[in-house]
Amino acid sequence: MTATDDLLEARERLLGPSLSLSYRTPLHIVRGEGAYLYDADGRAHLDCVNNVAHVGHAHRRVVEAGSAQMRRLNTNTRYLHELVLSYADRLTALLPDHLEVCYFVNSGSEANELALRLARTATGRPDVATVDGAYHGNTQRLVEVSPYKFGGPGGEGRRDDVQVMPLADPYRGAHRGEGLETAAEYLAEARAVLQGEAERGHAAGAVIAEAIPSVAGQVVPPSGWLAGLFDAARSVGAVPIADEVQVGFGRVGVDAWAFGAAGARPDIVTMGKPIGNGHPLGAVVTTRAIAEAFANGMEYFNTFGGNPVSAAIGLAVLDVIDEEGLQEHARVTGERLIAGLRELASRHEAIGDVRGMGLFVGIDLVRDRDTREADAELARELANVAAERGVLLSTDGPFHNVMKIKPPLVFSAADADRLVETVDAVLGELATG
Repeated sequence: MTATDDLLEARERLLGPSLSLSYRTPLHIVRGEGAYLYDADGRAHLDCVNNVAHVGHAHRRVVEAGSAQMRRLNTNTRYLHELVLSYADRLTALLPDHLEVCYFVNSGSEANELALRLARTATGRPDVATVDGAYHGNTQRLVEVSPYKFGGPGGEGRRDDVQVMPLADPYRGAHRGEGLETAAEYLAEARAVLQGEAERGHAAGAVIAEAIPSVAGQVVPPSGWLAGLFDAARSVGAVPIADEVQVGFGRVGVDAWAFGAAGARPDIVTMGKPIGNGHPLGAVVTTRAIAEAFANGMEYFNTFGGNPVSAAIGLAVLDVIDEEGLQEHARVTGERLIAGLRELASRHEAIGDVRGMGLFVGIDLVRDRDTREADAELARELANVAAERGVLLSTDGPFHNVMKIKPPLVFSAADADRLVETVDAVLGELATG
């Protein structure tokens, strides 16, 4: 047996079988640096999908900040500590003024779970309204409010206390287009869901949404949709929650937050993945009124959430984003990447749509441009062949036909060009057999 075979055997024996591996030939990754991952043979792989290593794999500033604080102190959160408060201050400074109270957790799933608890306590309502195709985390309640999970393999279907609003998909949805008229059509349907449920005694306590739905296929909704959705939430007394776990911290380029780029006003924002550059960290930021309603006598305590090491790492990530100009870099590099991919669409009939903002991009692959029939087989082959050439891509979307691109923000112009060239070459070869 090879070393890879040994690892596969051990993984199958020791880890839960519901945990999947990427690519036909699994990668044995041992090191990361910047936008690259390195396997056990020393081969470099351009990482186009890892939005956890937000400021680059193993960024020196982040590693040093964490290790220095770990040498000094790491403990639970029942003590005063300057770093934790400094981090909360820095984080809230990036958000609208009405979002001023922080809760620190260990992951995006924990953040979204807590956000639902906050909304439920503040409103007294257990019902949650979500967007079709959404995924918000891996706790039991989050699976219940994630159509991507409860409507997929192994799912148990929609519960009565979960309301599903249409996904505002300008390419595949019932209403097509990117303008305000299209947004208005989707919003009318969302309001009908929210108001209809309210009239039958099931008014939502929370409306949770991503500004750019991720596992739904990197969908960029039409202008005005998210802002209108959050207004519709308030009209029935629900708390609007912006899930920024995938798209926050400058990834969209034009704003620190995807909800900000969409002109929306949430009352709770959740954060995870990129917030700690790979360190287990998450956050919830909300209004003073919601935080006070949550302080109902039941203590909220998180042993590791907001510990000094996490705070040091979180601060270092913010420093790097600011000092290295990574938000603007995401905008410029993202525009270059999207332009390059759209040029490919003029030559490859299999590319039905290229969409995204900053370094959050999707390529929708189709069998037929007129019918827009999804081509999951082509997407799977593109991911596997590109990986053989050292370019790591992945698939997503309800039909598994969307190539998702969300690399570390240090992804360079040369990296973007290499990605475009690889997609061009592989699609050409697959088209000719």
